[in-house]
Amino acid sequence: MNVMEYLDASESTYEIKRHRPVFTAQQMAQEEHIHGMNVAKPVIVKGDGLYYMCVLPACCRVDFDALKSVLEVSEVYLVDEKELSDLFPGCQIGAEPPFGSLYGLPTIMDDRLNADEYIVFQDGSHDEAIKLQLGEYLRIECPRVFAFSKHL
Repeated sequence: MNVMEYLDASESTYEIKRHRPVFTAQQMAQEEHIHGMNVAKPVIVKGDGLYYMCVLPACCRVDFDALKSVLEVSEVYLVDEKELSDLFPGCQIGAEPPFGSLYGLPTIMDDRLNADEYIVFQDGSHDEAIKLQLGEYLRIECPRVFAFSKHL
């Protein structure tokens, strides 16, 4: 099931946005002419042997010390591209949508995204994005919400 099928099954209203291929969340913010705080960037980490999807604004980076505390793990690190391709079949590397539940991963959302009315995120490809109301995202994904980022 792709992310649009997942959203349709959840009876969500969303907008598909097509753009030139982009390869970072900040590039997508620029391409879509929106602030980086509205772009939901998934970052996949492994902590004490378990995978987690961490969703944060494009203009932020993971504070690994804070994330270790939030996850209550002794070590946490970014996964490599090989692991990403195994975890996200059907997605282009770096274009994973922020729905860990769709891929069997727990989702952690940074509390900085709570300030936004909507989020925009890749749909699994580098040239398409989805705009979704934040309330809809929270309803569908039910992420754990914590502070674990630093503004770039």
